[in-house]
Amino acid sequence: MRLSLLVSSLVLLLLSFPALAAEDQSAIDTFTNMKGIPAVTMTSNPDGSQDYTVTIQILAIMTSLTLLPAILMMMTSFTRIIIVFSILRQALGLQQAPSNQILIGLSLFLTFFIMTPVLEKVHDSALVPYMNEAITSKEAVGLAAQPFRDFMLAQTRETDLDLFLDIGRYGDVATVADVPLSVLIPAFVTSELKTAFQIGFMLFIPFLVIDLVVASVLMAMGMMMLSPLIISLPFKIMLFVLVDGWAMVIGTLAASFGG
Repeated sequence: MRLSLLVSSLVLLLLSFPALAAEDQSAIDTFTNMKGIPAVTMTSNPDGSQDYTVTIQILAIMTSLTLLPAILMMMTSFTRIIIVFSILRQALGLQQAPSNQILIGLSLFLTFFIMTPVLEKVHDSALVPYMNEAITSKEAVGLAAQPFRDFMLAQTRETDLDLFLDIGRYGDVATVADVPLSVLIPAFVTSELKTAFQIGFMLFIPFLVIDLVVASVLMAMGMMMLSPLIISLPFKIMLFVLVDGWAMVIGTLAASFGG
């Protein structure tokens, strides 16, 4: 019985070969007769540069989106904000509240709020002319980078710029506008780290005083086995709420980018 089923299956398979071959041949002929779609088309500009087709440009943009997290962290106010919030949570003695998701979400929206003037300049000077085909893609990238350069230069210390200029052996730079992005971005991040830790240090002092006072009182009462953090935590939260701490911290962070 099994032998007969095997033989019949082989016979059906052999009989189906011509039909399958005919279908494959027709598919191959159809594919061969199709007109080719140009994958890359370049247009020469009067200045000698070249522009690719819109489809290739869209592909390049979608590929560059993988760098968006790095751009967000390294070229905006996000780094300073998230570090200050993390130090604040540690100063309060809270491990999981607010959670990382809440801190990151608050940092993102505060970053968008602070970076709105920069994004508006990018939209008006680069995106709108490019969408209207008034400028080339290369010119659009240069115009879009300029507002970010101005923002980063306003927040970067000269000592950090000199440090990375010396490391890269760029020599003396005539003007600040001549500083390359490969130097400006790490100098900006270094300055942001310094500023964030300075703000975090100022936030730590009042909570540290509360911890010292509570620890001294407990030691004077002979309650050495009781952790001071358990007693000081409610007082630190109460102090932070009474002085409207979140509004003060967020307002200070937003104001720190004004100069």
